[in-house]
Amino acid sequence: MRKLGFLFLFIHLIVSKQLATAQTNYLTSFDGVKIAYSIEGKGAPILLIHGFIQNGKSWHKTELKKALLANGYQVIIPDLRGNGDSDKPQKDESYADDVEVKDLILLMDNLKIRKYSAVGYSRGSIVLAKLLIQDNRITKAVLGGMGIDFTDPNWDRKHMFAAAFAGKVNELTEGAVAYATSINADFRSLHLQQKFQPVTTVSELAELKLNVLVIAGDEDLENGDPEELQKAIPGAVLKLVLGNHNETYKTVAFSKEVADFIED
Repeated sequence: MRKLGFLFLFIHLIVSKQLATAQTNYLTSFDGVKIAYSIEGKGAPILLIHGFIQNGKSWHKTELKKALLANGYQVIIPDLRGNGDSDKPQKDESYADDVEVKDLILLMDNLKIRKYSAVGYSRGSIVLAKLLIQDNRITKAVLGGMGIDFTDPNWDRKHMFAAAFAGKVNELTEGAVAYATSINADFRSLHLQQKFQPVTTVSELAELKLNVLVIAGDEDLENGDPEELQKAIPGAVLKLVLGNHNETYKTVAFSKEVADFIED
């Protein structure tokens, strides 16, 4: 009996370790670029889209991911091209014409997803906003850590960060460049991600017909006013929680608001 008990304990530890580790899968996109992604859990699918100088692993230890899996959802997390374990192409055409959005649509096609919810944070919300325009399978969407400013094609912050990763660093971008250096990120790819960042206009947002939550930290105005973004989307809900731009998405408060919105 004692040996049997040790056997059960060993099996439990192995299974627990497997469940705690998200397996990396790969999709070959329309232009040959490999897109890495993980998929965990069973149930209604939810797509989580990471921010700038991040990758899908930024979601893995968050309270939100834990809550979604515990509530019986299937969680799909890609590395957008140029990030994480995905390919990092170096040519302009590999980022132009909303290719990141096309990657995500193809991913959901490949997984045979008919309807899904989606959560973006920071630049992930910018990509998600354009995805909402192009994919009518999304039933609920969360735009996190984002204000209205990305709707301007000439947004100065976008141009400033594109310049920073092409070698023109200033006081506002030096922290991001230092962080990107510390994780050995691909500067050319980061430059192109900013140069060809998707733009969703206010008039396009006004045509959306789905449930949208805009959520941000109360100290987060780096990307414009979240309230103005909420007002631009018919029927959208606004929630502010304690936190700054880089930490809010990791918090219990953020997780609760998002999970409640998805469940409602």
